[in-house]
Amino acid sequence: MSDAKSGTPPANTKSSTRPVPVQRGVKLRGSEKMARIPIKIEPTRPEQKLRKPAWIRAKFPGTPEVNRLKQVLRDNHLHTVCEEASCPNLGECFGHGTATFMIMGDICTRRCPFCDVAHGRPNALDPDEPANLARTIKAMGLRYVVITSVDRDDLRDGGAGHFVDCISSIRQVCPDVRIEILTPDFRGRMDVALALMEQAPPDVFNHNLETIPRLYKKARPGSDYQYSLTLLQQFKQHHPQVPTKSGLMLGLGEELDEVEQVMRDLRAHDVNMLTLGQYLQPSQY
Repeated sequence: MSDAKSGTPPANTKSSTRPVPVQRGVKLRGSEKMARIPIKIEPTRPEQKLRKPAWIRAKFPGTPEVNRLKQVLRDNHLHTVCEEASCPNLGECFGHGTATFMIMGDICTRRCPFCDVAHGRPNALDPDEPANLARTIKAMGLRYVVITSVDRDDLRDGGAGHFVDCISSIRQVCPDVRIEILTPDFRGRMDVALALMEQAPPDVFNHNLETIPRLYKKARPGSDYQYSLTLLQQFKQHHPQVPTKSGLMLGLGEELDEVEQVMRDLRAHDVNMLTLGQYLQPSQY
């Protein structure tokens, strides 16, 4: 997934928000999304928000280049994590004709507080998505693509088969394109997912740890630090020639020694690459 993420910052506070019924295909965000997680969320008060420095502010993403790419995506019924996660870097990336494709819909079965992707009961997979994705990549003239997805805990394989279908379609249409996939953790379905990926392994396998173990309950409810490390190591054992990669957000309250320990854990699990991104709390600034 993209390194920049947006959403309500994790907090260990109580909320009186009552859970709402989850209907298929309906997007839940904000308090509705957070109502069912064990750590309750209270939005940051206006007086607690700090003005961001001028150098980090982004221009409004309304340029012709951005609008053109958005239209291409809509015409092909595709989603991007850039749009669905409200990424502040959207204007810069779209303006240069790049995007991180997000497959398997725009509704996630998890409720991570840092992420602005909607939660809910997802719709069925689009069988035309692999072909649409390959056609779009060819039309954009891309040489390197990053494909991520929402979590699909409702699927027996966690969505691994759909990743394989997308990789296969892209390689059939664009044989010279290098493919990086940024996957969910395939919770409870790791063995099935890894077996399916034997059919069409990517050029780079990426799975983000996101944060340090101490903050997992707040930042990644429903996920497990050690399970994610095991997924990265197990993939590497199946495909030693494929680089593995992970990512961390900085700015959630971690200490330097905790970040260094995560780096050591990643190397101990045979991970080749690490990206470090800055968490930016959304605000009027």
